[in-house]
Amino acid sequence: MNTITAAITAVGGYVPDFVLSNKVLETMVDTNDEWITTRTGIKERRILKDADKGTSYLAIQAAKDLIAKANIDPLEIDMVIMATATPDMMVASTGVYVATEIGASNAFAYDLQAACSSFLYGMSTAAAYVQSGRYKKVLLIGADKMSSIVDYTDRATCIIFGDGAGAVLFEPNYEGLGLQDEYLRSDGVGRDFLKIPAGGSLIPASEDTVKNRQHNIMQDGKTVFKYAVTNMADASELILQRNNLTNQDVDWLVPHQANKRIIDATAGRLELEESKVLVNIERYGNTTSGTLPLVLYDFEKQLKKGDNIILAAFGGGFTWGSIYLKWAYDKK
Repeated sequence: MNTITAAITAVGGYVPDFVLSNKVLETMVDTNDEWITTRTGIKERRILKDADKGTSYLAIQAAKDLIAKANIDPLEIDMVIMATATPDMMVASTGVYVATEIGASNAFAYDLQAACSSFLYGMSTAAAYVQSGRYKKVLLIGADKMSSIVDYTDRATCIIFGDGAGAVLFEPNYEGLGLQDEYLRSDGVGRDFLKIPAGGSLIPASEDTVKNRQHNIMQDGKTVFKYAVTNMADASELILQRNNLTNQDVDWLVPHQANKRIIDATAGRLELEESKVLVNIERYGNTTSGTLPLVLYDFEKQLKKGDNIILAAFGGGFTWGSIYLKWAYDKK
């Protein structure tokens, strides 16, 4: 019996129409285009302006895009994993609603939350289900409406985040393509450096928490940057060493789009030339769970069957890791 590997066979994506540029942000907070671009690499980000639409809307659009492009029957999808840090609401799983709305009525679904590492962790989970032989089609969606938790009076965070979603389909592969190895880690030391303080069981919502803006994302930028640079680079370097890969063997680096300086540091550690590093942060900012699949979506035509791809991410908590993937198809 041939060994089953789990390969990505289709990609979809969606970003809202509204563009929040650095020039517009200059009118909202004390900042400027040059400072933002130099520090983050971001020129603009997309925002879902509709007040009555949440993360599920982004996810549904990305999933529908994948289904249409790949000509997939939603009824054949076995499960839906919803990677997100901004679910529509507490308790009721956003992934369950998304699965129903896209017509995947034979699938079971749930949410997976590991901050900016959510999609990377979701890849591990989706691949394990497929490799087990139990399921044939696993839809993994990474989506976040970050504008719903950003304080647009806080210049430290409002310049970073945008809204967006990407989706990938994992299926069995018998050619040795797909997910090859993973190195995933976490450390609770990061609990207080990147968080939304209130709204959970520790500090339930109250009049005071709303007044004090405790339902918005907060971060200690310098600390997060230091940990992100070190851990994303370390994880990526280790995954290469463990698989006897050199920088020449790597076709593409797909890094979490949090900060251009973090991306550059990771690429520098691997001694990768700039042309091998896939970046779209200048257009979307940090879409959290959406960054990795949106990179795959934007650059899908450049990816060739058999390409060696290194994915890396770092998120709040702290969570981080790297995955080694062999691309499974040529875009027609």
